[in-house]
Amino acid sequence: MTRVTRRIVFAPDSFKGSISARAAATALSEGWRSVAPDDELVLLPLADGGEGTLDAIEVAVPGARRIPVAVTGPDDRPVVAHWLLLPAAGGVGETGVVELAAASGITLLDALRPLDAHTLGLGEAMAAALDRGVERLVIALGGSASTDGGAGVLTALGARLLDAAGAPVAPGARGLAAIDRIDSDALRPLPVGGVVLLTDVDNPLLGPRGAAAVFGPQKGLDSATQPLAEAGLRHWAALHPHIDPARPGSGAAGGAAFGLLAWGATPRTATPRTATIEPGAAAIAELLGLPAVLAGADLVVTGEGRFDGQSSGGKAPWQVARLAAAAGTPCALVAGAITAEAEGFAVTAVLDELAGSTEAALADPARWLRVAGARLAAHPRSPRLAP
Repeated sequence: MTRVTRRIVFAPDSFKGSISARAAATALSEGWRSVAPDDELVLLPLADGGEGTLDAIEVAVPGARRIPVAVTGPDDRPVVAHWLLLPAAGGVGETGVVELAAASGITLLDALRPLDAHTLGLGEAMAAALDRGVERLVIALGGSASTDGGAGVLTALGARLLDAAGAPVAPGARGLAAIDRIDSDALRPLPVGGVVLLTDVDNPLLGPRGAAAVFGPQKGLDSATQPLAEAGLRHWAALHPHIDPARPGSGAAGGAAFGLLAWGATPRTATPRTATIEPGAAAIAELLGLPAVLAGADLVVTGEGRFDGQSSGGKAPWQVARLAAAAGTPCALVAGAITAEAEGFAVTAVLDELAGSTEAALADPARWLRVAGARLAAHPRSPRLAP
């Protein structure tokens, strides 16, 4: 009997703080191959603007080079990060890609600092790319440790945030409410090709869907400190009346997107340049050629650490499911946990359930991803894979 060879695409995001997108794709494919060794397997690890964005773009763009840079981490400790130098293309000179997670990310903290973590390191990495002479910046904004509205970024780029006595305010969310004026005399101009902000969420800066309310608890904000952070962001927004804090995506990365929009809207040259927001998952999927890869595939397997109510706001699995539907390709979702309706997925697998507990899944994610891959290969049409 001749076996029908299937074409399977593995396109997960990273399982944040647990396993990279590349390692996750490899583990899933190894599990699949253990059951169906003759199938054609295509590995295409993704990112949505958060952790792993540099990895995804580096694989996709010929000639990309990683450049090391020493920056101030979100808790003031030194961090050796990298930014990505892309060759000139499309009439634009060299582009610098900077990943917030690598310079100011929550995984860099030993302990959460809900009011004091900052984005200074992201700004320092951006400044290093500008010093190299890049003509455009692409900033991946996922995985932030702070809720400082991008104040740290602007400080690193030359702005001085001063209190009523003319002294610099404290970094992080703690200092926002104390800002009396912003001295922008030394603020660096945007590069000639502008700035693209890759976000994995569409939340505004303020309110019940804003940076402090939705993402603050992940960063340690509680019932006592969340109102302080919200008030600080509200004051920060009032200092930039030319930027709408309700703009979708402005609350990304603890409001760092808002700060970068404010930088982009500050006229520093005769022809002001602007920062723009783009959904990270869509931009990176297009860059990697995912729509073409899905054409003719029998199944695409995507995933992330936690599939929840935020996932449909633009994260990678949602984007993969959307593109898969357009291509007529079934889509499977593998996640550490699923806490929202997984619409658009033909099959789901939960690592916490396969492993027996969250702790077991986190202790060896590659093992349980291999298990999930094997179960998918054996039962590719089951609506939910049981332990």
